[in-house]
This record gives sequence, structure tokens and C-alpha cells, in this order.
Amino acid sequence: MKAPTMICFLVAVTAAMMVFMGQLPAATAVTCNYMELVPCAGAISSSQAPSGTCCSKVREQRPCLCGYLRNPSLRQFVSPAAAQKIASQCGVSLPQC
Repeated sequence: MKAPTMICFLVAVTAAMMVFMGQLPAATAVTCNYMELVPCAGAISSSQAPSGTCCSKVREQRPCLCGYLRNPSLRQFVSPAAAQKIASQCGVSLPQC
């Protein structure tokens, strides 16, 4: 390829990459904060079904659930069985911890 043709090709490829990269959603990191699950308090402490907000938060916090279940200070409030029940009712599979 001649130099001017190569430069045009590189400019076109770079422009295409910029367009595609701009259209792809950026991966967002989850900030693990067990307080995000406060909407699930009623479902944790009673036989009440989890609310839509609770289920949304469970989905959002899914990558953090193992850490929450391993935390001894949180286990006094939520048993693994209760966490499994709520996750199941929300249609969320618990990760293998």
C-alpha cells in the first residue's frame, strides 16, 4: 500500500473503532454495600414476599452476596436459607460461594 492510502485506511479504522466503542455500554462495577438490601428487610424477617425493589437490589448486588453470607456480623441477621429463599423468589441464582 502506498503511504497516503495507508494513512486513509488507518484513519477510517480508527474512526470506526471510535464509533463502535462509543456505542458499546461501559461495564459498571458494583459497589458492595449491604445497606442496598434494606428494601428486603420485610422478606428477611417474615414470610412476606420480596418487593420489586428488593429483587432489583438482589440482582444488582449479586456479585457481593458471597461476601455478605461469609460476614459473621451479617449472618446474625440473614441466614443462608433466608438469602436462598429471597433470591429464588426474585429469580436470582446465588453464586457458588
